[in-house]
Amino acid sequence: MTRGFAGFLVQVTCIFCGSAAIAATSSPDVFDGRHASGEPWRLEKPANWNGTLLLYSHGYSPVASNAPPPTAPRGMHDQLLAQGYALAASAYTGTGWALEEAPRDQLEVVDAFARRFGKPRRLIAWGDSMGGLVSLALAERHPERFDGALPMCGSVSGSLGMLNTALDGAFAFRTLLAPDSDIRLVQVDDDRANAARVAPVLAAAWTTPQGRARVLLAATLAQLPPWSDPAAPEPAQDDFAAQAEEIRKTFVMGVFVPRVDQERRAGGLYSWNAGIDYRSQLQRSGRLAFVRHFYALAGLDLERDLGTLNSATRISADPQAVAYMRTNYVPGKLPVPVLTLQTIGDGLTVPATHGGLLEIAREVKSEPQLAQLWVHRAGHCTFASAEIYAALGVLERRLDTGEWSLTLPQPTFVNYQPDPLLRACGARPGSCAGEPPPVGGTP
Repeated sequence: MTRGFAGFLVQVTCIFCGSAAIAATSSPDVFDGRHASGEPWRLEKPANWNGTLLLYSHGYSPVASNAPPPTAPRGMHDQLLAQGYALAASAYTGTGWALEEAPRDQLEVVDAFARRFGKPRRLIAWGDSMGGLVSLALAERHPERFDGALPMCGSVSGSLGMLNTALDGAFAFRTLLAPDSDIRLVQVDDDRANAARVAPVLAAAWTTPQGRARVLLAATLAQLPPWSDPAAPEPAQDDFAAQAEEIRKTFVMGVFVPRVDQERRAGGLYSWNAGIDYRSQLQRSGRLAFVRHFYALAGLDLERDLGTLNSATRISADPQAVAYMRTNYVPGKLPVPVLTLQTIGDGLTVPATHGGLLEIAREVKSEPQLAQLWVHRAGHCTFASAEIYAALGVLERRLDTGEWSLTLPQPTFVNYQPDPLLRACGARPGSCAGEPPPVGGTP
């Protein structure tokens, strides 16, 4: 990664950074409802409504909830209502990777809001983690309804690139450290049980220089960032030992990501590494010196291990499963302004996924619609309320003026440019390295 900035840098007043909230004149009008299948949703309109509706999409959850869903990020609900924003959200009619159901569920909530309170003057989709990808899907598919989107800590490069990148790290880990183990890369029986298989192999590997070197090669192919613990300081750029320890902390969850529900939904294998040259991937990673450092300490031959990876039996995907995951969901054209918010040390939704979205936007000539804000912090979705308020203010100013006015209104914001996603995978069939021909023939 580099400390630059992809986009404009212009001073702008932060209209949400103060601690004082505007007091609402009375309690908000709250209306709860349910989808036909029983899942709950909630609408909230303050008496001093400013005409903007914020539609919040929650993240990945393997279990259903019967309680009304949160309508805003944690700690922001009351102040948003006091500022005059209307809030709405839905629980999803599917659990897990609910990219098929969630956009439809959220649209039903928007319709319900319009019927009860009137059509909003402005509609913004926002959400965190998987909910960030849901927000992108809503904005892309329904630009006639949504004015903008604010995905936070989201898997914004889309399902294929994100999951293929994780697969590369998992493949390298098992091939080099536990080739005869029962660790599963695909066709996972149980995500938690599979993670439990990985943990002791990782712990044993970390006790030797040779094991550490191979873990860090796998982590580099998965593009895990060199900072992951919000309670720890960011390691210096030349402190490879501290970076390695940060990578170790997030390795299992960052590389062996949930796959059971996705494979069930897709009806087969949607990730692949057929046709991928791992020697080239490492060279493109920008972290070759880091990996070479640990291989030298271990007395290992890096070229030999890369040859082992490149000659190992590969995983091929089912074209129909790939098509499902592309539909649910890989971003394409961005018809409305999109502002992403991310920490630089997220080991679950790695920063390179934002580099993947930049590549997609450039390919389809949507880059003017996209801007990115970065927080100098580690951890997944570890934003302070003031940082989210500031991002919302930047997006609203873009909607008001037609121009991005990006600044660093919070001291925790930094100039940052993410690494490109090594397994970038766009919305166009056939756009991904090694992708199987789509159903019906070659692209």
